Amino acid sequence: MITPPAQHQNIPNHRGILIAAVLMIVVGWVGLYELVTRTLPLAFPRWLFFILLFFAVTGTTLPFVRYLNIRFTNPAYPVAPAGVILRQSIWFGLFAVTCAWLQIPRVLSWPVAFFLALSFFVIEVYLRLRERAADREI
Repeated sequence: MITPPAQHQNIPNHRGILIAAVLMIVVGWVGLYELVTRTLPLAFPRWLFFILLFFAVTGTTLPFVRYLNIRFTNPAYPVAPAGVILRQSIWFGLFAVTCAWLQIPRVLSWPVAFFLALSFFVIEVYLRLRERAADREI
């Protein structure tokens, strides 16, 4: 009989961050729709656009990041806590807002976006390695 691969025994529920994701999705996307369809491009609506875009992208990526963390975490390690999953989703929101900001003066290009994403990825890998090393010492 073939045995299935070892599964994580204690998969956290993460109910709080999933509720937060739904709230961020609703506030972000509905707010963006209302802002884009009903306001003029002035200074305050521009800042509000970036804030709502950040909420929308962060909330939308949060369930996917949670799924990827549960699916691809080595069974020898515990699944990432909710704070780590939220931080990883925030990187996506920050990337989207930075790309939108760089698009205003027409500075955004594929190499700029690639190296921006690569820098966020390297920072996250460093933070995760540092957290795992701190968990092993305890």
